[in-house]
This record gives sequence, structure tokens and C-alpha cells, in this order.
Amino acid sequence: MRTRLYIIAALTALLLTACGRKGNEDVVKIAYLPITHALPLAGLEKADGVKVELVKYGSWPELLDALNTGRVDGASVLIELAMKAKAQGIGLTAVALGHTDGNVIVVTQETNSAKDLKGKTFAIPHRASSHHILLQEALAKDGLTIDDVNVVEMAPPEMPSALANKQIAGYCVAEPFGAAGVLASKGKVLYRSDELWHESICCGLVVNNKAYKEKKALIDKVISAYEKQGKELEDKEVALERAKTLLTQPEEVLQKSLQWISYADLKIKKEAYSDLAEKVKKYGIIDNPPSYEDFVK
Repeated sequence: MRTRLYIIAALTALLLTACGRKGNEDVVKIAYLPITHALPLAGLEKADGVKVELVKYGSWPELLDALNTGRVDGASVLIELAMKAKAQGIGLTAVALGHTDGNVIVVTQETNSAKDLKGKTFAIPHRASSHHILLQEALAKDGLTIDDVNVVEMAPPEMPSALANKQIAGYCVAEPFGAAGVLASKGKVLYRSDELWHESICCGLVVNNKAYKEKKALIDKVISAYEKQGKELEDKEVALERAKTLLTQPEEVLQKSLQWISYADLKIKKEAYSDLAEKVKKYGIIDNPPSYEDFVK
């Protein structure tokens, strides 16, 4: 009798494990941070023919760890972080952009040029980011280098208040936190990203290669739905309504943020990626960025 019970218990455990595994195979998990750069993800849960689970994270390191280890199948992530992981041997593939344009350098009201940032503290979300590159591009316009400012990494939601309290002289970060700083009447836009870097690449949709191999048909459906969402977001009213489902910022902040960003074309172009690869080397962010052919689908 005891032997029978052991066998039944073992079979039950196997069945439960198999059911759980099968259920997981039918779901595509996509990680994101609540920013406008991840907006093409909004509504993907309703994509035809595939079940998508959006998994929210609070920081880039947490999100990247989940992507690298396969706890999620893909993520909307800072492209430089994914490039760095790829260069270190992690199996990742970039399949789409998160947006085009959509970054701003926000400074205090008394700051009128990058020269005024000399000796001051400037915040970015991560050193491996397009925000770091944009800062250096702005400084170079006025003959300065990154050594002329005190660069700190800061959580994006803290930046508007840090600027208002004069803890920092400026910041560059994913939206909608630039818009939040401007609308608080404590900051102003010194540069938009399109004024500093043509076709700049910032966030992208990146998939884990192991997950892609196991769920290729499903993930391809997600990619198609994602790109379709981007085109729909060109209608600013649609974009605003979807932003409300993904973000918790006030409507006026979202409206301001959406003025600076586009989702119409989310293809990763070789020329734009090559420009990014040169910049990450130039500014010491990644010594050996992966090639377009090895990293981009």
C-alpha cells in the first residue's frame, strides 16, 4: 500500500510539472519598466494567436538579469545594456526599436548651454545608456568632455525632484520623466535627442535566444503585433490612452512626453546601429559591441 501511494504521488508530481511546463510554453513573457519608451507593449496581451504576459520591473539591473537568465522571454530594454550582455556571451537578439527620438536633456532654468554644466552634477539612469551618449554629445558641442561634469546614476522617478531641489543641474532619462521635470516649472529642455544625434537608438525589444528557439512561432507573432502597435501609436490620442494603461503619470505629463517621441518605424536599421556601435566605443561604454549581423534580427 505504501509503495502504491509513493507511485501515485510521484505520477501526480510529474503530471503537475508537465502541465506547468506546457502552460509556460504557451505564454510569452515580456519585461518592461513603466516608461513611454516601452509603450508599444501596451495592449500586447490582446495580440491574436499568442498569450503575452507583461512583467513590470523597477530597475534596469533587475530587468536585465531576468532577460539574461531566461526568466522572461524578452524585454523592452536599454539597447546598450543588451549589447553589453551580448558582448559578454549572453544569447540575446534585438528584434525592434522601442521608439525613435523621445529623449531630452533637462536642465535648471538658469542653465543656458552645456558650458553652464561645467563642474556641476548631472544625472543619467545608467552609464551604459544612450542618455550618457547624448550628454557627451551635448558637452562636445561646447568643447567640454565628460570629465568636466560630475555624472551620477539615479533612479528616473527621483530626477525631477532632484533637479527642483538643486541636487543636480540637469538630467537625461527615458520619458515621461523629462516632461515631468519641465512641467514642474523647475526645468527646461536644453536639447532634444534629434538635435544632437540623428536616428539615435535608445530602447529596443530584445529576446532571449533560448526562448526564441523554443517559442519562435509565438515570439514572431509578438514581434509582428508589436510593430503594428507602433504604427497605431502615431495617433496621439491612441498613444495617450495606451500610456494611461501602462504608466501612472498625470495626463498632462504624458501628453508633453508624447510630443517628443515617435513609434512609426521600429525597424533597427543597419546604418543607425553602426552609428550607435561607433559611439559606444568612442565614449568608452562598450569596447567590443556586437555586429549588426550577430545581434539584430
